[in-house]
Amino acid sequence: MAKVLMKGNEAMALAAIKGGCDAFFGYPITPQNEIPEYLSYHMKKEGRVFVQAESEVAAINMVYGAAGAGARVMTSSSSPGIALKQEGISYLAGSELPCVILSVMRGGPGLGGIQPSQGDYNQITRGGGNGDYHVLAFAPETLQETVEIVKQSFDLADYYRNPVMIAVDGLIGQMMEPVDVETSVPKKTIPPKDWAAEGKSGERGKRNTVVSLHLDPYMLEKHNFALKKKYDEMVDNEQRFETIQTDDAEIVIVAYGTVARIARTAIEALRRDGVKVGMIRPISIWPFPEKAFATLGEQSHTLLTVEMSLGQMLQDVKLANNGKRTVRFYGRAGGVVPDSKEIIKEVYDALGRQSS
Repeated sequence: MAKVLMKGNEAMALAAIKGGCDAFFGYPITPQNEIPEYLSYHMKKEGRVFVQAESEVAAINMVYGAAGAGARVMTSSSSPGIALKQEGISYLAGSELPCVILSVMRGGPGLGGIQPSQGDYNQITRGGGNGDYHVLAFAPETLQETVEIVKQSFDLADYYRNPVMIAVDGLIGQMMEPVDVETSVPKKTIPPKDWAAEGKSGERGKRNTVVSLHLDPYMLEKHNFALKKKYDEMVDNEQRFETIQTDDAEIVIVAYGTVARIARTAIEALRRDGVKVGMIRPISIWPFPEKAFATLGEQSHTLLTVEMSLGQMLQDVKLANNGKRTVRFYGRAGGVVPDSKEIIKEVYDALGRQSS
């Protein structure tokens, strides 16, 4: 299929349909409103379920119910809306229920503003719900990559029996780029959902139940250890990243999503000026791609983390770096997007030089 020019939110919605989404439950909030708007029409055309819930809390609990019945389910929201869903996300993780969650980030905290931001990194990678849990989380850079990750996420959610989040900022949600929604993506072998509460009797003549409640502390501890084993498998197998011109780089920018796009422009300009600079681009933000930092040579002496936040990914960069290199930071907040000239200046400051 030829590429089609699409808005980011609509491309993600179509990708969800192509990925096998059976049901969507959501609630409108800027800047992701085109996702439910698109699905409200096209899910019905496909004979699938679309429900605009009465609130974000209702939507995430509808996700829980449909996922518990074995359906492929998705919801989407933006920063304050994702915050309201956190309890339900913890329940989903605790009950080992697969689902896909699209988070189109805007400025905060609180209601903040509707401009693009990366201020929800901690919300997504640390989680705002209770208990020891993780969601598999990706932060794509282009609409094509976003489409491919959305499609694959339904398989990943089913494979790990766990929520999967795709984090984009408002720019990616609102921009237009050509995409091929029919592109093939890696597939997982999914075992039968014999755990699902379908109303049928199991082998022992009992119906399945789906719960996250374990009142016996030893049983709950056993459950936590079983979850951790699954998370450890994600850490081993799902770290994703791209390295850009790091073979000889003395300074390595670390950036994801929209900021990585801007950093590419800065790298091109700096390279023309003879500056040896490269980039690590995390694609998975949980698990954070610590393996990427092991690929850097001895000549790389400085890491420059650039974010549309006040340094949330910076903590993970420092942990991955483990004290080996100098770590610097540059961030903008509140919906302000850094430009390539600002990144160039930060690189020259790290070198102790004036930009040419």
